[in-house]
Amino acid sequence: MKNVFYIVIISLGLFSCTSKIENTSTPVTDTTRTNINYADGFRVSEYKGFKLVDVVYPYQGATSGYKYLLIPRGATVPEHPADYKIIYTPLTSIACTSTTHIPLLDYLNETDKLTGFTTTDYISSEKMRARVDAGKVQELGKDSGINIELLTVLKPDAVMAYTMSSDYGQFKKIEALGIPVVINAEYLEKHPLGRAEWIKFMALFFNKEKTADSVFQIVESNYRRIQKQAAQVQTRPSVLSGIVYGDTWFLPGGQNYASKILDDAGCHYLWESDSSHGYLELSFESVYDKAHNANLWIGVGNIKSLQELEQADHRYKKFNPFGAKQVYTYDGKKGAKGGSEFLELGYLRPDIILSDLVAIAHPDLLPNDTLYFHKRLE
Repeated sequence: MKNVFYIVIISLGLFSCTSKIENTSTPVTDTTRTNINYADGFRVSEYKGFKLVDVVYPYQGATSGYKYLLIPRGATVPEHPADYKIIYTPLTSIACTSTTHIPLLDYLNETDKLTGFTTTDYISSEKMRARVDAGKVQELGKDSGINIELLTVLKPDAVMAYTMSSDYGQFKKIEALGIPVVINAEYLEKHPLGRAEWIKFMALFFNKEKTADSVFQIVESNYRRIQKQAAQVQTRPSVLSGIVYGDTWFLPGGQNYASKILDDAGCHYLWESDSSHGYLELSFESVYDKAHNANLWIGVGNIKSLQELEQADHRYKKFNPFGAKQVYTYDGKKGAKGGSEFLELGYLRPDIILSDLVAIAHPDLLPNDTLYFHKRLE
């Protein structure tokens, strides 16, 4: 599963394929630009009778993307380049590979369209768990090795997947069955609201754009309101994040999504001046030198208590937040089968994450708010 959580869209850049698209029986008469304000990873152009969706950055380091022609059921498919993938809409069934796709379906009122998922125990959504428990969602196995035979029997209208590399091998096998694969690259967005805006991507496949716009407007409004409150603070508590795996301390780079949301919460993330967008891999000693006097320690994986944290590495006791009991996990809420609600819902609801962080860093600003995802370790 995926464990790792702008600019007004410009036109899609159809020049390389315009001659083929425009010389069809469905000429371009409507080139309205879909309202994508934060997400960089996908673009949409609307034509008379179909839509062209471009996932421009499907994985880290990608130099090309994937294009999908969304065709209404029963309509004629226009002439198109061979690498364009045809999707008939609206989907009547879908299989997904990441828990982050689950709330997109829930918030679009398309919960009942999920028929297959890689590892159903990871699903936390109560609505979707009811569907799983009723036997209406087929478990497909680990997403690195989906059970093709089961997928053949299930035959969903599409599989929504993600990829960390250019390896398309498994997806080619799925597409050979006549099941289109749609790549969702929400995890690469650098802005918290950019990740949330991928609900508009999911909506395209169900003709639910208006619903997606309404959902996103609420999330954006909440986020901006809380951000504005946090911008008024006079002091910004210093923040440490991450823990050691093996011999390496992993923590967000300065331009990472996590760093951005900490900044919006009125925090001073100690690596905020770093220029990287991914995750830093540092030695324990270098992190200790920089962060042992931090005010807060936010994000310690699935550690459940200070005792467990100390047992993982006794040196953690040397950090100020440990002694001050200011260590927080984002895994405060779990689903019925132990799935992480943060890892499932967090991409779509950065406003809830931001509210948590402001309540932790500046409790006087949101005195009536209780933590949703986060929890202080005891």
